[in-house]
Amino acid sequence: MSMEEYEPLAYRMRPRTLEEVVGQRHLVGEGRVIEQMVAAKKLHSMILYGPPGVGKTSIGSAIAGSTKHAFRQMNAATDTKKYLQAIVEEARFSGTVILLLDEIHRLDKTKQDFLLPHLESGRIILIGATTENPYFSIHPAIRSRTQIFELYPLREEDVIQALNNALKDEGRGLKNDSVQVLPEALKYLARMAHGDLRSAFNILEIAAFSTSLNKEGERFISLDVIKKLIQKNAFAHDKDGDTHYDMISALQKSIRGSDVDASLYYAAWLMEAGELSVLMRRLLVIAYEDVGLANPSAVQRAVLAVQVAEKLGLPEARIPLSNVIIELALSPKSNSAYLGIDKALSDIRKGRVGRIPDYLRDKHCQGAASLDRGVGYQYPHDEPNSWINQEYLPETLRGVTYYEPKQTGKYEQALAARKDQLKQWKEQDENSFR
Repeated sequence: MSMEEYEPLAYRMRPRTLEEVVGQRHLVGEGRVIEQMVAAKKLHSMILYGPPGVGKTSIGSAIAGSTKHAFRQMNAATDTKKYLQAIVEEARFSGTVILLLDEIHRLDKTKQDFLLPHLESGRIILIGATTENPYFSIHPAIRSRTQIFELYPLREEDVIQALNNALKDEGRGLKNDSVQVLPEALKYLARMAHGDLRSAFNILEIAAFSTSLNKEGERFISLDVIKKLIQKNAFAHDKDGDTHYDMISALQKSIRGSDVDASLYYAAWLMEAGELSVLMRRLLVIAYEDVGLANPSAVQRAVLAVQVAEKLGLPEARIPLSNVIIELALSPKSNSAYLGIDKALSDIRKGRVGRIPDYLRDKHCQGAASLDRGVGYQYPHDEPNSWINQEYLPETLRGVTYYEPKQTGKYEQALAARKDQLKQWKEQDENSFR
């Protein structure tokens, strides 16, 4: 086969029917939504959304193969409007065309405006493929005319099944090349693909091409061969994509939920993805937002650990960070400070403001005395217990409570006791004047 005719293994092994699709059973399994669409011959335009290599294009080609409709593919960013016009003309004369539109989030307005009426007429069945969250990245005019389906990373066993299919397939796969792969090598490849089948196919094909025939006429691929090809565990992590934000969210929720092992796992993922600065910023947020007043010493140590990690850089930065991740995860939790300031901000934003009492106003400005500013202020340090019954909130907000202490740590328990004591003193003082 000439280089011009060569097609990569991942392309050759694309499923021809839904039955050949590996994984994504929640969409293409028996009785599931896409399988039912195909069975009923009532296709609707759709957007397939998920990480690279999980089967978006494969499902599109399988739908076309299962329905026998013409199947065309274009890239929203690189293919021209003229090519799109040619596909529409084909649909006008030959019937419905299934159009797989890669990177649909990059579809410009000119192509979009041209495409919309043909989606509504049913001449074009659109299957948009994107790694971006369509609810943020795709124009509402397109979204409203499509159904959105999320695809998930393939499981390790799904990838192994697909690789075995390629090894056994004579026409499209590697059977005629006499490729033999040790089970542990196949398992390692599937694991390191992190759900990206295209990546796994590419590595398998490179391994086959770079391995010479042995005396038995076989290309024998060992674990060492696969490991050499996978020099670094380059798992999929798009800094602007959903995985990035999902990982940060999972880290914070794991620490908040006191699951130390999950916390270390998500932190390790971010480190390995080169997201050290993101990890450190998030740990500072978590320390103050989720641990807060329940364990202030842990919050202080989180700040110190981040400062040390910034000076060290990876790989050494993992050491102070792992210390503080464990402490934050296992610490008592309190979000009372965070909730308190948010309640106060909410009042300000709703217009719940009032005039500052005159005795609290600045008495150092020119003319303050004649305006009674600062007059009547009582200095708490001159009083027993450094407290005196004096109103500080504007009159319109008297009695409002913003800080409600939790009972999850000794420090905040002490704050709660102090708050209760102050309330009792205030009540006693006011009762003495009745």
